[in-house]
This record gives sequence, C-alpha cells and structure tokens, in this order.
Amino acid sequence: MKLIAGLGNIGNKYVFTRHNAGFMLADSIVINENDTFRENPRLKCFMTNLRLNGEDYMIIKPTTFMNLSGEAIRAVVDYYKIQISDILVVYDDISLPLGKIRLRANGSDGGHNGIKSVIQHLGTQEFARLKIGIGPQPNLPSEVFVLQNFTKEELAILKDTITTAKMAISCYFTEGIAITQNKFN
Repeated sequence: MKLIAGLGNIGNKYVFTRHNAGFMLADSIVINENDTFRENPRLKCFMTNLRLNGEDYMIIKPTTFMNLSGEAIRAVVDYYKIQISDILVVYDDISLPLGKIRLRANGSDGGHNGIKSVIQHLGTQEFARLKIGIGPQPNLPSEVFVLQNFTKEELAILKDTITTAKMAISCYFTEGIAITQNKFN
C-alpha cells in the first residue's frame, strides 16, 4: 500500500491558507475519485483508501495540526505496516514560487515544522516529498504569511498547480523518482 500524506491545519479558518496546500491536493485526489475522507481519531487523521492504476493508496490529512503532522503519519505507518519507501508527503514550500512543484526523494526539513515533525517521528529523512510552491514571501514573518488565505487569483494558479502535482504523483508511483523529477521539477 502507498501512503500519500497531505499536510495542513484542520478547521474552517485554515481551509484556504497557504499552509494547507497539501490538504488541498489530498482533497482534490479524493474528490476526483468520488470518495470522501473519514476521521480516524486513533490514527489522528482523516483518511480514505483508493485503488488507482491497479495500486492501493491511503490518502491522509493529519488532524494534529501542521507542527505535529509526524504523529499521524507514524500512527498510520505503524498500523498498516507501510514501508518508508511507499510514503509521499505533500506540503507547501515558501521558497518555491506559486505555480511550481518540486519532488524530492529525501532531505532535511528546510525550516518546515511539519516536515521536522515527520522526520522526528519516522526517525529518517529518507521519505519522498512533493513540495507545492506558495512563494514568494513578502516582507512578513513566515508564520504570518503561511496562515494567510490565498487570493482569488492565487487560487486559480494553485488549481492548475494541483492538477500538475496529481500527474506528478501518478508518474512517481508508476515510473519512479528520477523520471518524475525530469518531467515535473
């Protein structure tokens, strides 16, 4: 089973904030498959199972809020015995321009507290991640900027970005990281 973990913050006030780009992508995948999320309080997430291209996927959105995302991912990985190599974490990246995505096989947290939590709870940096650009950051502290709502114009760009990101995810799980990076990074 493959795990796609979209990171974000739960609650209506966060729905269209920049920090919820990972949630938005997860929602888009699930909506396209005419499915819905169900909450699993024990595993600290909203989740659903999908069968795509002959493969089983679990899509989750942690209910722990961004900075504790690793708790939910660890709980799901342990319960379903998912291999680290089958995890893809999707999240916002302030250093990437809006409209850009970047797939990485591994790496540091890059100052992202959600990824810092995932690394801490998984005990490794060796998991794939898909970054969705939300920059450039204006002259604001990053913790203020990421919690601002996207403008209507930015949401239009993000919608196209999410479509591209879904194609990248499909490519990643069928053709591997190198080919996907060459096509989409």
